[in-house]
Amino acid sequence: MIVVENLEKSFGDTKILKGISTSFEKGKTNLIIGQSGSGKTVFLKCLLGLFTPDSGTISYDGKTYSGLSDNEKRDLRADMGMVFQGSALFDSMTIAENVMFPLRMFTKQSKSEMQDRVNVVLKRVNLPDAHQKMPSEASGGMQKRVAIARAIVNNPKYLFCDEPNSGLDPKTAIVIDNLIQEITKEYNMITMINSHDMNSVMEIGEKIIFLRNGIKEWEGSSDDVFKTDNEALTDFVYSSNLFKKVRAAQLKENN
Repeated sequence: MIVVENLEKSFGDTKILKGISTSFEKGKTNLIIGQSGSGKTVFLKCLLGLFTPDSGTISYDGKTYSGLSDNEKRDLRADMGMVFQGSALFDSMTIAENVMFPLRMFTKQSKSEMQDRVNVVLKRVNLPDAHQKMPSEASGGMQKRVAIARAIVNNPKYLFCDEPNSGLDPKTAIVIDNLIQEITKEYNMITMINSHDMNSVMEIGEKIIFLRNGIKEWEGSSDDVFKTDNEALTDFVYSSNLFKKVRAAQLKENN
């Protein structure tokens, strides 16, 4: 479990995170939503250890990050997988080399062991024959699946995804959502997803954190979204045409 207590972070005179407290459990997809400037990217980077909070604590399975030694922080980083918004694949490397990169960085496995692991994860994301392709030869959806394979190749405990559906068509976005949720269950990981995609909220939002002006405004499940009386969340969510249609259908059914 990841436990966040009273997290605060400022840049200069601007306070970005204002006392956020929450927790994330294994085997669940946790979505962090909010408008641009709400603090969700800064929050995710604090969880990743890329930003140091001004105050408050983040604990990973009972170990507080600020109390870890440099070696322990490196070990923790090896337990984290990251899917970047633009996939962030290395253009000069083949798909197989991209996926193998974390193994080279964090493990002492032999080349054959690394190749075996790459084969396993590429097969899991339905790319069993893509090893020698270059990223430029892959579609946006394929690149995202490669990014997921790279993120899970080291059997992480924690998976972080920054706008994983960015730039994808709706059908491909659903495929990526389902893949992330399936892998979360299979690996029993703690998965956190920064997203503005309301389809993702509805489809895989087992826990949703809504940030507003650096404050945790609301948290709950995707089912709870439709029952909330939080006006800020309602205004944010129902700006999506999809949710307007869902809400209208629910009201019609109830009447």
